[in-house]
Amino acid sequence: MWWRFALAAIVFAKLMAAQSAQAQVLIESYTALLSEADHFNSSGMRLTTAAAIIRQDRANFHRFGLRDRIDDSDRYFADAGNRATLERLLERGQASPYVINRIVQTVVTIRVDIYRWRDGDFIRVTLLD
Repeated sequence: MWWRFALAAIVFAKLMAAQSAQAQVLIESYTALLSEADHFNSSGMRLTTAAAIIRQDRANFHRFGLRDRIDDSDRYFADAGNRATLERLLERGQASPYVINRIVQTVVTIRVDIYRWRDGDFIRVTLLD
């Protein structure tokens, strides 16, 4: 009798893992150099959060045509509405405190992976340098 319970638990765990893996889908990835220009908004004010700097990089790329030599294009942040949600996307996603600190403090190259999940889109940010 206990083996039926154990078998049911194993099947349930596998179903949950499969559902979890299927729930998040990679939409798009891009690489960007977060240059000194990306650390300031259009009014010249220094940006103090990683999300704001990443958002400015995408605005510079898509809206103002200011592109760093290794910046990749993306379709997701070409939409100004999606750029406006970047803080929330990063809060839902993942970037280590070390990555966040490096983005705010210096010029870095990052990779941004954009995911779709049943609870909403999110991003993962990693350093490439």
